[in-house]
Amino acid sequence: MSTTPAASVLVVDDEEGVRSFLAEALELSGYDVAEAEDGQAALEALSRRSFHVLITDLTMPRVDGMTLLRRVRADQPELEIIVLTAHGTIETAVAAIKLGAFDFLQKPLESPGELRRLVARAVERRRLRALQEITRGDAGEPTLSYGDPAMQPVVRALEKVARTDATVLLIGESGTGKEVAAQAVHRWSARASGPFVAINCAALSESLLESELFGHEKGAFTGAQARRRGRLELADGGTFFLDEVGELKPGLQAKLLRVLQERRFERVGGNQTVSADVRWVAATNRDLEAMIARGEFRQDLYHRLAVFPVHLPPLRERPADILPLARALLVRVGAQLGRAGLELAPEAHELLLRAPWSGNIRELANTLERAAILSDDRVLRAEHILVTPGRPRPLARTPSPAAAPGSRLSPRPPPRRRWPRPSARPSGPRSTTSAATGARPPSTSASACARCTRSSSATASRERIVRDEGAAAPRARRV
Repeated sequence: MSTTPAASVLVVDDEEGVRSFLAEALELSGYDVAEAEDGQAALEALSRRSFHVLITDLTMPRVDGMTLLRRVRADQPELEIIVLTAHGTIETAVAAIKLGAFDFLQKPLESPGELRRLVARAVERRRLRALQEITRGDAGEPTLSYGDPAMQPVVRALEKVARTDATVLLIGESGTGKEVAAQAVHRWSARASGPFVAINCAALSESLLESELFGHEKGAFTGAQARRRGRLELADGGTFFLDEVGELKPGLQAKLLRVLQERRFERVGGNQTVSADVRWVAATNRDLEAMIARGEFRQDLYHRLAVFPVHLPPLRERPADILPLARALLVRVGAQLGRAGLELAPEAHELLLRAPWSGNIRELANTLERAAILSDDRVLRAEHILVTPGRPRPLARTPSPAAAPGSRLSPRPPPRRRWPRPSARPSGPRSTTSAATGARPPSTSASACARCTRSSSATASRERIVRDEGAAAPRARRV
């Protein structure tokens, strides 16, 4: 049974008996009903919160039903309106429908069942209109896994959590299929008949992301010429997928935390509280716990999102999924290029299985699309795989054959550098810096020549001293 609560209905009539009868009949069917005694009270209630259906009498004090209809249709075009009239004239009903009313009922009502059926039709029409506003991706349902053992526990866990309304946090590298996993959770849940709405937090600036999430009122900012419902409101009764949640700025993290806690929010530039009954699925390729330690992500928001965390392994750890996934992607590529029946040659299989796929499924899809463009027929061969046009294919590394000595292929050893040696070691202590660091002699020829000159001068000086001492010795003996 669906856990989605019933729609909210505002009943407006100046006769308390009629108003109470309508409210009680709808409450017994599970609707969330509020009452207002006239059009002015209804406008005040509509300014405080949103409703799915408005049931209003036409003849009332202060603000009558036709004026209320015009105001609501201008400010809240998504609201379905049912008018009540005691007069039952065709002219009044036609005028109300021309102003945008969904349908009308005549008083007194024949039975509560007629009222309930009409309200149910109005709620269904609102849901269908919301579905039309949602930008959907491919019509097909992509497969989460093709049986690789690494994905089996992931699939089992998602199947179990899909039966609940618990918030799911998908963790994995970019391109591992987190949105496909979120779609699978929605498809397996009791909300499958409701909308699946996704938004990428990294694709929009902070101000635009806030408007996309919560919607905005007319005049909220420059260019806001009309009220616009946010994606959260459009996802009511379905699943809301928040991709790249690690990219949220601190201000939006606080606002998102409040929505997760209270399931209510206000549009940008407005004071009306809007309810959002959605099932949350978030995804990230970042380490949120490390971001919490650095003060970049709120810890309370993390615990709200990580009720049921699931890690998606990268494609390189799922080798049994690579070829079936490649065939499925080729079908999509062929449809985009208008070339049905694309297939992979056997040698291309080996290349796909050996590739590291650092970009995961997204890289595989790009590789196959590029190969399909390069191929002249429907068979994609090895020369079409992993090729960047304009960049030469790397040569194979094979051992070079042994070359005969003296031939051109024979490798020459690098020439040895010869340092000039002094004729004698200079006097004085050796430099401690050279001894400690093992510094080699200077590399320039000028420094080497200067050192040789100093060594030769020192040698000549010592020879002169020896000759002088030898000449003076006999004279000393004669004295």
